[in-house]
Amino acid sequence: MAIVQCVPNFSEGRDLEKVEKIVSPLRGKEGVKLLNYEPDPNYNRLVVTVIGEPQKVKNAVLEAIGVAMDVIDMNVHEGQHSRFGATDVCPFIPIKGMTMDDAVQIAKELGQEVSKKYNIPVFLYEKAASKQERENLATVRKGEYEGLDKKFEDPNWAPDFGVAKKHPTAGAIAIGARRPLIAYNINLDTQDINIASNIAKTIRHSSGGYRFIKAGPVEIPERKITQVTMNLTDYTKTSMYRAFEAVKMEARRYGVNVTGSEVVGLCPMEALIDVASYYLGLENFDLGKVLETSLME
Repeated sequence: MAIVQCVPNFSEGRDLEKVEKIVSPLRGKEGVKLLNYEPDPNYNRLVVTVIGEPQKVKNAVLEAIGVAMDVIDMNVHEGQHSRFGATDVCPFIPIKGMTMDDAVQIAKELGQEVSKKYNIPVFLYEKAASKQERENLATVRKGEYEGLDKKFEDPNWAPDFGVAKKHPTAGAIAIGARRPLIAYNINLDTQDINIASNIAKTIRHSSGGYRFIKAGPVEIPERKITQVTMNLTDYTKTSMYRAFEAVKMEARRYGVNVTGSEVVGLCPMEALIDVASYYLGLENFDLGKVLETSLME
């Protein structure tokens, strides 16, 4: 049986009643399992992880996108995370019994249905991108919700599905297919957002840093800290511990300490075992054998 993972991100992380309405279509459906959902008030964002049979997951997510359209008004939305839609981004990740091409096909089917049913313009990104310049989500989302009208004036930015006009309250949506990534945030004991910004700029690929890190700064005022927030787009090539140590090293330049870190959503076991192996200094450690043993249990 084919299994796909979907990680839709919704632009609501403060109103828990709205959060529950959005995730409701993902509960209690045959062939669909809601694994995790995490609302964040500072980001004003909800990250959901759902897994199951591809068509059934697609249908459940389509319903959730409709609920998000009804309860979220992007004209009054504020938050520290880049966004251009009520359902901002919706990637599919092949898990079992399916290829990346299969995930791309599901993404395209969902995109077509979203534009037809809800009149929300859809951009395809990552492995599903129709053009090379649309592979990078940050490029697709540049200008955010407030810049959509101007973006649609450029014929090169016509949506892949739907008309070149933002939905009046739900904006636009990016739907794609990708490898598993790790959403990873590292805490700094400073309220100076410029320091977090400088560190993020140093380590991210777009500024000359690590190839598989996307990073930016975020303020957490109630905790009197800032974060370097990042996506590790290929943890097998740029590991969590490497990202952590890079931030620690750069933080020392500013007399700042790293006080902790957090993972948002799910994290592959392989990545965590890799971190443990590094910090424990294990000799002759065979990660493949450990993973093989764990899968047999």
